Amino acid sequence: MSLPTQQENRPEGADAPAPVTPDEEFVARAEQYRREIFAHCYRMSGSLHDAEDLVQETMLRAWRAYGSFEERASTRTWLHRIATNVCLTAVEGRKRRPLPTGLGQPASDPTVKGHQDHEVPWLTPFPDAMVSQDTPEDVAERLEGVRLAFVAALQHLPPRQRAALVLRDVLQWKAAEVAEAVGTTTAAVNSALQRARETVRKAELDRDRKGGTLSPEQEQLLQRYVKAFWEKDVDALAEMFTDDAVWEMPPFPGWYQGPENIARLIDTQCPGQVHDMPMLPTRANGQPAFGLYMRQPDGSFTPFHLQVLDLDGGRVRHVGAFFDESLFAMCGLPERLGPDHPAVAGR
Repeated sequence: MSLPTQQENRPEGADAPAPVTPDEEFVARAEQYRREIFAHCYRMSGSLHDAEDLVQETMLRAWRAYGSFEERASTRTWLHRIATNVCLTAVEGRKRRPLPTGLGQPASDPTVKGHQDHEVPWLTPFPDAMVSQDTPEDVAERLEGVRLAFVAALQHLPPRQRAALVLRDVLQWKAAEVAEAVGTTTAAVNSALQRARETVRKAELDRDRKGGTLSPEQEQLLQRYVKAFWEKDVDALAEMFTDDAVWEMPPFPGWYQGPENIARLIDTQCPGQVHDMPMLPTRANGQPAFGLYMRQPDGSFTPFHLQVLDLDGGRVRHVGAFFDESLFAMCGLPERLGPDHPAVAGR
């Protein structure tokens, strides 16, 4: 569904602009919030692709209801309320979207070949480029609450607890406003929040850790990380992970813990060899990310997977490697690298 856009509608020779139509007024007021509504729908659904559909449905419902909008709340609050109800309708009764660690299985043996499971509705990453092209400060504000670990923890909550936690703790709504948005009482919201926060705590999630600006030490770490993949130097890679680091890669249901196991996985299961795997930097979920490419017989390189990294000081504590080639374009990454691309020829 494409919403009406503002158009010039001025009689020939007239100096005064034509009156703004209700449709034009709606677009002018609603479109400025589209990106944060997108982030809200992503938190609720855990899916980048579902979030796009949910935003469209939200804008359609808001457009239809705009004539009866009584201004008792801000446009932003009104849109978030509509989006929340759209999301609740969509996710009620659906399977949650986990990462492999959320399936409850023990860590896998890195020497055993894994298999893909496309029956699981996997959690997907969220390219920063889809949130904003504005200043770094604006981006950071809009990305609050979309860190991969937080969104993964949200998927363990029932939909209404999920909504209560996001509206209260991320958007900083009052409990009474949350109650109105989800159609319940303030007491019920406070009870749901208590249970939701406990679930998030059990996930050992530290929401105070934000991506922000990388330190010089972290910048150097990422440079070494990219070089280690290009050289397939698994010993160097092992030194860059924390002792309890986790590697997971949907749609493969296995997950791997510890520097030695992660290094062994890359050594024995990754098809790329020395000088087969260039990486280009991007960002997703407010975190550093890389598109990893794989050499082809003609010497070019095509997308292999998108890695989203969580750093702990000067080491890597978590990598989500997502085997979804459509993420490359969404992250602003090229669909193919030639043999003379700077990421290859400059090494």
